[in-house]
Amino acid sequence: MAIKILNSKSFNEFIKKGNAIVDFYADWCGPCKIMAPHFEKASEQIKGVKFGKVDVDGNQDLAQRFQVMSIPTTIFFKDGEQVDRHSGALSEDDIKKTIGKAF
Repeated sequence: MAIKILNSKSFNEFIKKGNAIVDFYADWCGPCKIMAPHFEKASEQIKGVKFGKVDVDGNQDLAQRFQVMSIPTTIFFKDGEQVDRHSGALSEDDIKKTIGKAF
């Protein structure tokens, strides 16, 4: 499944129904660049979960709303409610394990 680039207008609709994972990142962030291919691979392998990304530089309102203090921060949502979150780069295995716990 493709990763959807999210902004303030598309975010609420994206997380509203079902399971969703959102990566809060920035283009200049080293750990974000390390995590990106792992997030991409997980999005291709895991069915039934939506994957999205939010650029914190362009969407500071969303970063503030979810109290993202460091990046990357990955937040797991079930039917619009936050069920888990992780700060720092995640490997593909870490993403899969957290999905197993969260959903």
